[in-house]
Amino acid sequence: MSAKDLKELLEHLDDTHEIVVLGPVEEPDDEGPEALFFCWRDAEDEAAIAYRIWGEKPGPEPYAVYRAAADRAEAAQDALAAASARPLTRS
Repeated sequence: MSAKDLKELLEHLDDTHEIVVLGPVEEPDDEGPEALFFCWRDAEDEAAIAYRIWGEKPGPEPYAVYRAAADRAEAAQDALAAASARPLTRS
């Protein structure tokens, strides 16, 4: 699949607002900002690895993989920021 084919395929996908994490996830004790922090950290790690691979083997496919990983990290960061901005309530 060429980079152009991949780009065209991705342009027609709807954003599901889901966070995809590579590998095992550390389970936080509770939900909320802490869980989102782990998702963001894992997504950032994945993006850093993809960036390094793209630097070692430049080309359209490694770049597309890096950009997808960077987009996931950005989405996870946005979700973490939004959750962190909400007032905490006691139950």
